[in-house]
Formats: sequence, C-alpha cells, structure tokens
Amino acid sequence: MAVPKRRTSKSVKRKRRTHFKLNVPGMVVCPNCGEMKLSHRVCGECGQYGGKTVIEAKDEVEE
Repeated sequence: MAVPKRRTSKSVKRKRRTHFKLNVPGMVVCPNCGEMKLSHRVCGECGQYGGKTVIEAKDEVEE
C-alpha cells in the first residue's frame, strides 16, 4: 500500500494548487448596442453578430 513518508506541509500543498482556480470568460462590448457579451457569440440584446442581424430582438411584453 502506498503511504506518504512525510506529511505534506501547507505551503507545499498551496503551491501545488496555485493553478487550480476559476477563470473569467472573455467578455467584450457589443459595437451596436454597447452591452457586454461573450466574444464570438451573437449579442443577446440586439441580436447582431459581425454587423449583421442574425436573430430578431424580442420586445418587452407588457402585462
């Protein structure tokens, strides 16, 4: 059975885990409406991508 000979110290353990973290997605400003969107994706607010309307933007439904 594999058993560690010495206890792993806190500093060694933390140095090993320095790259274990969350990363932020690449957000850019939409050139048409100015909202933040994921890069290389259609804007959810105005529905444009690359200067062309890809999907029609939905209007707010009044109750």
